[in-house]
Amino acid sequence: MRLLFSQTEYITFLKKSLKKDKINIITLGCSKNIVDSEILITQLKANNFEVKYELAKNDADIVIINTCGFIDKAKEESVNTILQSVEDKKQGLINKLYVIGCLSERYKDELEKEIPEVDKYFGVNQLPDILKELNADYKKELLKEHSLITPSHYAYLKISEGCNNNCSFCAIPLIKGRHKSKPIEDIIEEAKLLSKKGVKEIILVAQDLTYYGLDIYKKRNLACLLENLSEINGIEWIRLQYTYPDNFPVDVLKMIKEKKKICKYLDVSFQHINDKILKSMKRKITKKQITEFIDKARKEIPDLSLRTSFIVGYPDETEKDFQELSDFVKHTKFDRLGVFTYSHEENTPAYKLQDNVSEKIKQEREKKLMSIQQKISLELNKNKIGKTLKVIIDRLDGNYFIGRTEFDSPEIDNQILIKKDNNIKTGKFYQVRITKADYYDLYADLIQKFR
Repeated sequence: MRLLFSQTEYITFLKKSLKKDKINIITLGCSKNIVDSEILITQLKANNFEVKYELAKNDADIVIINTCGFIDKAKEESVNTILQSVEDKKQGLINKLYVIGCLSERYKDELEKEIPEVDKYFGVNQLPDILKELNADYKKELLKEHSLITPSHYAYLKISEGCNNNCSFCAIPLIKGRHKSKPIEDIIEEAKLLSKKGVKEIILVAQDLTYYGLDIYKKRNLACLLENLSEINGIEWIRLQYTYPDNFPVDVLKMIKEKKKICKYLDVSFQHINDKILKSMKRKITKKQITEFIDKARKEIPDLSLRTSFIVGYPDETEKDFQELSDFVKHTKFDRLGVFTYSHEENTPAYKLQDNVSEKIKQEREKKLMSIQQKISLELNKNKIGKTLKVIIDRLDGNYFIGRTEFDSPEIDNQILIKKDNNIKTGKFYQVRITKADYYDLYADLIQKFR
C-alpha cells in the first residue's frame, strides 16, 4: 500500500500546519513604510491572524515583504530580501509569499516575469486587495489605528502621501503619485489614539511636510496642524521630518519657536548648493535663497537643530561644483547631515542626462563630505559638555541606556549614552548632564527623572 506522504512531505506538512495563519511582515525602506506596515498589521490582527514583525527566519506560514523602490541600493536590498524568501518557499519553510510597496508598484510587470515564485505583487495603495487575497475583511474604521512596530513611546505619523515637486532625480511621483493631504481632524484622531497607547513622541512624516494642506485647504496648513497637535494630552514631543525649502511656510518656524511640545528640530533637504545643479535638479531654489532660509531659521530659533541631506555625483557635477558644496557644509555647520550618491533612475527627468560621474568618484565625494561633517559633529558635541539636557530613553544596550534629546530623531541622529541604572526606564524622560563627547555620541550622568 502506498503511503499518502513521503517522510519529507510529511515533515513539511507538519511544519506548515504548526505555522498556520501566522504572518511575518518584513519592512524595508523609510519610516513611511513603517506606518503602512503598522496599518496592515492592525487590519490582519482584526481578522484574527497571528502577526509578527520581522521574525527569525522560518517561523511563519505567510511572509509579506513591504519594499522600497526609491534608489539602487534600496531596490537591491528589496530584491535580495525577496529572493531569500523565495528560497525559503522552495524549501517548504513558508507557504505563501507576497510583495507589497514601492518596488512592487514601480516594477510589478518586471518582477512577475523575473521572480514568478512570489504568489502575488501589490502596489502602494492596494491594502484592500492584499486583505482580500488573504480572505480578510478590509475594516475602514481601523485605518487610523497603529499596531506599533517602533518602541512604544514614539511613533511615525504620516500626514500626506505623494509629491508635487517633481525633482529631476526623484522617482517618488512615479511611485506615489501627486500630493494628497489627510484632513486635520483625521490626523488629530490618529494622534490621540497613539497617545492612548502611551506614545510620548510623534514624528510627522510625508514626502513633503511643508506642502501639507494645499490640495484640500488651498493653503499651506502645516502650522495649523501643529497647533492642534500641541493640544493633545500625553504627547510631549512633536518632530518634523522631511520638509522642502522652496516656499517654506514661515508660520511653521513661529510654531517651532513658541510651542514647547514641538521639537527645536527641522529636517529640510537641500540636495545641493551649486545653482547650475539645483536648476538641473528642478529644485526651484537658489544658493542665495537657501542661505537666506538657513539664516532666517537660525535667527528665529537660536537653538534649532538643523538636519539636511545632499546628493553627490549628480550628472555633470564637476570637482569645482563639489568643492563649492564642501565649502558650504564647512561654513554652515549643520547639526545633522546625510549624503547620498546619485542614483540614475529610469523615467525620471534626469535619466535623459548622461550619468557621467563614475561610481568611484561618487563614493569618494560621499566619504569626503561625511568626513567634513564628522569633524563638525565632534566640535558641536564638545560644546555640549557640562550642559544639562532633557532626554527620552529608547532602549538598554549592554551597560548603557540609549537616549535622545529633542534635537535628534531615532535611528538617524546622535545618541546619548547613560550608564545602566535601576532608576532608569525606557520610554521615560530624564535630565542628564553631558560629561563626554564623541563624533556622534554623547555620554551623560543621570540627574533626575522628569516624570
